[in-house]
Amino acid sequence: MKPLSLLIEILIILGVIIKNIEAEKHNKKQKERNVTTQVSVNEVKRLLSHILERRKLIKVIYQRENALGKKKIQRKLRIRGIQNKDLSKRNKNHLRKQAKKNFTDEGDQLFKMGIKILQQSKSQKQKAEAYVFFAKAANMGNLKAMEKMADALLFGNFGMQNITAAIQLYESLAKEGSYKAQNALGFLSSYGIGMEYNQAKALIYYTFGSAGGSMMSQMILGYRYLSGINVLQNCEVALNHYKKVADYIADKLEKSESIPVEKVRLTDRPENLSSNSEILDWDIYQYYKFLAERGDVQIQVSLGQLHLIGRKGLDQDYYKALYYFLKAAKAGSANAMAFIGKMYLEGNAAAPQNNATAFKYFSMAASKGNAIGLHGLGLLYFYGKGVPVNYAEALKYFQKAAEKGWPNAQFQLGFMYYSGSGVWKDYKLAFKYFYLASQSGQPLAIYYLAEMYATGTGVLRSCRTAVELYKGVCELGHWAEKFLTAYFAYKDGDIDSSLVQYALLAEMGYEVAQSNSAFILESKKVKILEKEKMYPMALLLWNRAAIQGNAFARVKIGDYHYYGYGTKKDYQTAATHYSIAADKYHSAQAMFNLAYMYEHGLGIAKPGGKDDTGSTVHQRGHCLPEPRWPTVSEGLVFFLGVTASLSPSHFLHYVKQQLSRHTFHTFRRNFVICLWTHFCSFLSRSC
Repeated sequence: MKPLSLLIEILIILGVIIKNIEAEKHNKKQKERNVTTQVSVNEVKRLLSHILERRKLIKVIYQRENALGKKKIQRKLRIRGIQNKDLSKRNKNHLRKQAKKNFTDEGDQLFKMGIKILQQSKSQKQKAEAYVFFAKAANMGNLKAMEKMADALLFGNFGMQNITAAIQLYESLAKEGSYKAQNALGFLSSYGIGMEYNQAKALIYYTFGSAGGSMMSQMILGYRYLSGINVLQNCEVALNHYKKVADYIADKLEKSESIPVEKVRLTDRPENLSSNSEILDWDIYQYYKFLAERGDVQIQVSLGQLHLIGRKGLDQDYYKALYYFLKAAKAGSANAMAFIGKMYLEGNAAAPQNNATAFKYFSMAASKGNAIGLHGLGLLYFYGKGVPVNYAEALKYFQKAAEKGWPNAQFQLGFMYYSGSGVWKDYKLAFKYFYLASQSGQPLAIYYLAEMYATGTGVLRSCRTAVELYKGVCELGHWAEKFLTAYFAYKDGDIDSSLVQYALLAEMGYEVAQSNSAFILESKKVKILEKEKMYPMALLLWNRAAIQGNAFARVKIGDYHYYGYGTKKDYQTAATHYSIAADKYHSAQAMFNLAYMYEHGLGIAKPGGKDDTGSTVHQRGHCLPEPRWPTVSEGLVFFLGVTASLSPSHFLHYVKQQLSRHTFHTFRRNFVICLWTHFCSFLSRSC
């Protein structure tokens, strides 16, 4: 297979990356992996020797049969000859199948070893070693390993991005029915990265991918039908796609709590990304550790929470989490006690599952009135873990925790009324508690709200509301982890790798990824796209982000039409977008841009004077007549009156007086002064 010839080069690159790992082979885990590798190699040798011995035995038998055949009559020799040929063919086919099976088994073993190393490793060097095994397994035809290698080549894992090689692998995998490959090819076609820009072909790939079981393809199609991107807008079809993904995510959430992923906006602090509050700087982390060791209980609990679920760019580390929680619990922290109970209830490497220990710590926290502890006791009684099932006790503890504002308890109450567990079914109460929990971002509460809106259970059915809620749940999928890898790639200067990851998330409907992708494209540092495609693609992404409520993106669209980036210059369209940003989102930048355009008559015709086309209002019969101008002025001044916290009626009265007493030129001058004054006032209050 042609794409596999590239794997040799990948192996060489990976070999260079992991040279330094050799010094760490004294580590116990490394020894175990070496032993496992040796065992698999010995097994392969044993299989190969078995095949060779079998071949020798067959050769001896064949020679003996030929010797016996020569002593028989001609007729029997012909018959024997035919039989020998058939036997030879059968033996050869058997050997071929056996060799193929052995080859496949070895590839499977190498792939499993790579997965094991990837799951256990924390450093990039150890993860790179896992890809050595994937490369070897892929070279043996293992489809899952080939998918891993294709993803690594596409997203630039460990600095080995090669779009052309990735496409070749994906095309080969797509022929084998790989839905991951079909989804990837659809993504590349939709952006024109390494392939022809073809939205129709992308839609076909996504359709086949979703039919094969790709959750990402389902999500992409859901977003496309929701927004009408290259398909007719259809809420019901979008609902169907999003529900399938949301069901999958909800099932995962019920088994274990979701791990939220920080979505850093590159547009917020482009000059100093390291200070972004979504990611914890190493220096700040060291300072927090220092405070924790000095006995700061609040910091101890915070660090424990960060390590428990892997927040702010920190790795998930149960041992560190338990260490900080125990220190805080000894100092009397009820939250720490509750989190220790949670760790023992769910079970992990540092705190093996133990209902009795969980009950002990939850009780200690609950005795101090802690909401998390009360909720924990409710869970134990609800599911009968370590205690008999008691819905009445569970309801009591959930209500106490819910009154204190704990969203998980509010969700549990909603679920009890929704399912009728220990109480009469009451969809109104279920909706009430689901809604309360959803306001704090409780994902399962959002899911059940979507279920209620989708089916019209307890509420008036609303397809649009259901889709929006399902979409929020879908965005909690494991694929959201690419936000972190994309951010770190951007921070490290690997722009192409960062763009590909953000662009895939943008295709799935993540607004933050859409604005980040557009931001990277307009920087013109990308090498995987032609320069003439960058501004049009950025404009497309800014537009998608603006539709989802991003005020900065709305201003950007105005800028692109104002300057003619990726489209023709169009002052009127620019003014329209600035107006939306100013009216709907109170954007100071949009107000400034509108004031400037109004002062210079850009995109807004000036009665009695020339507009941006060079014509006077009296020369152009299709321009708005002068009596219509107070309406525009009233609208703008009304908005500025609101932003300046003054009475809008006074502003309207002022405008009408000025229009009746002064010429338009005088009013225009006064109005611009007023506009600038209130704009400056807005800025001072914003700062």
